[in-house]
Amino acid sequence: MSGRVIVAGAGCGDYDLITMRGYEALKSCDVVIYDSLIDSRLLDFCKDGAEKICVGKRAGRHSSTQEEINTLLVEKAAEGGVVLRLKGGDPFVFGRGGEEVLALQAAGIPYEVVSGVSSAVAVPAAAGIPATHRRLARSFHVITGHTAADGAETLTEQIDTLAKLEGTLVFLMGLHHLEEIINGLLQGGKPADTPAAVISEGTTPKQRVVRAKLCNLAAETRKANLAAPAVIVIGETAEMQLSGIIKYPLYGVKIGVTGTKSITKKLRNRLEELGAAVTELDYATLVPDWENEALEQALQGITAYTWAVFTSPNGVEIFFQALQKRRIDIRTLAQLRFAVIGTGTAAALEKRGIYPAFLPETYDVESLAKGLCGVVDADEKILILRAAQGSPVLTEILAKEKKQYTDVKLYDIAIDAEKRRFAKEMDFITFASGSGVRGFFAQGGTMPQGTTAVCIGTSTAKTLASYGDFPALTAQTFNVDGIIEVILEEASKTKATEKETDK
Repeated sequence: MSGRVIVAGAGCGDYDLITMRGYEALKSCDVVIYDSLIDSRLLDFCKDGAEKICVGKRAGRHSSTQEEINTLLVEKAAEGGVVLRLKGGDPFVFGRGGEEVLALQAAGIPYEVVSGVSSAVAVPAAAGIPATHRRLARSFHVITGHTAADGAETLTEQIDTLAKLEGTLVFLMGLHHLEEIINGLLQGGKPADTPAAVISEGTTPKQRVVRAKLCNLAAETRKANLAAPAVIVIGETAEMQLSGIIKYPLYGVKIGVTGTKSITKKLRNRLEELGAAVTELDYATLVPDWENEALEQALQGITAYTWAVFTSPNGVEIFFQALQKRRIDIRTLAQLRFAVIGTGTAAALEKRGIYPAFLPETYDVESLAKGLCGVVDADEKILILRAAQGSPVLTEILAKEKKQYTDVKLYDIAIDAEKRRFAKEMDFITFASGSGVRGFFAQGGTMPQGTTAVCIGTSTAKTLASYGDFPALTAQTFNVDGIIEVILEEASKTKATEKETDK
């Protein structure tokens, strides 16, 4: 029995412009076949095990032909389950969704269509340009900006008609043919002083807008060096300024984030709420060592330990998962006192109903180690539970003070090479751990000139310093909030300096 296909629009730009029905389709699908222009964060909503297939083209990378996509949809549906064809914008607005539906009809595959928010209206709106406005534009027309690339009717054959249309003209995918479009409209009789605009990367924090008279639009767009995707708006409404007046403190600030899925997601969401343009530079995956012999021995002899030490929230979570996998009653930990490196790790422990007996005043490995030496007696045993890449400073100090300890490597951190992004023109790059720093550089990461690193704590800052003399800031509070506070403070200083310079 064949499956079914959902042809859905992802909306344009930011991930949260997808419809609720599209969102529910993402959560339930077994296979998602998607275009490159969609926001990659949408894929995080897929259920575990869902197959993800990219068929789009961007920045010169190979893309599947439409015929190949049609065949793929039929083949995947024939395997059973739910196949989601996720397209940018709306699937029926220059999205070739109709061709895909015809292929499904021919193959007898059940399908449904879920509309998406089209860039034709959403992008101009984000720039404060209404598609229609009383007394200015009673209609709008959406036109492809592509010229006869595939043998279809060319734009220039229609240009006379387009030039005489009343209302607002909206061109999609036309940035590379901007001059052709403008010249054709002018030759067709469109007044040279007609208001016009180009909106690049609309609805995202990277959005940029150029407004000009039609005759000057191409020159002004070149001067601004706008990038695709872009929407071109021509008509009286293009000179309107109806964009939101809420001022975001990090608007226009470019930030790269590194780390595990949980911390990059938290950072990205918080920073984008403040207006920043955020790029996930790498995607670190926790790899628990469930068959760890050292852990097994430690758990079998857990009553011999008086202290358990955690250096990250991840360590807390994986340790308690290990207890569950082995069906070890949490009451066997009753004799243990817990030490943690910082408030984030303490919070992870407190979720389990356990409150740490020791938390250093300064949230770094050195302070943790020295503090432990002051509270742990010579006859007591310490169980350290942390990442394989944990700092040697902790055990070096404990050994020097002749403290008894067992250092258990709970998990490793791997960088997903397929999700690597290289930093370009970043104002800040965040690092949430020393292992994250090492993974970043091990995978070929570099610090662009003019970029400031923001480290979650002093240990992370020390690890970064071992790779070079980079401009760096360290959070005063060693958690996500601390990282954001540092960025906000530094960004406000930069903006204040720019204002002084402009005077």
